[in-house]
Amino acid sequence: MAGLLAGATVVVHFAALLYIGFGGFLAWRWPRSIFVHVFFAAWGVVVNVTPLACPLTALENHFRHQQGLGDLPGGFNDHYIFGPVIPDGMTEYVAVIAVVVLVVSYTGAYQLWRHRRAPSALVLK
Repeated sequence: MAGLLAGATVVVHFAALLYIGFGGFLAWRWPRSIFVHVFFAAWGVVVNVTPLACPLTALENHFRHQQGLGDLPGGFNDHYIFGPVIPDGMTEYVAVIAVVVLVVSYTGAYQLWRHRRAPSALVLK
């Protein structure tokens, strides 16, 4: 059972990463979702630039320990992302692309929000 739960945690972790990366675009359709995304995006930055551990990594490590395994070697990103998904030496480029995607998604959300909030033009008959 611990193996299944560890696997489920990995799936949730990848879903969270996708949401951190692209969730700003959901605000184009659901503007209030931007507040949830800001929290997740900030959390993603914090756990990647400070020694603060991600609770999903801690949870996966917990289930790994129940299986008699050790912690993820190097953490979630080092084990699953850097190398297997993002080739070595490309991390800086991916970081820049991620910031561009975030800025584009937030700019689009803001523009759509402004458009929806603008008063309708008066129609003269």
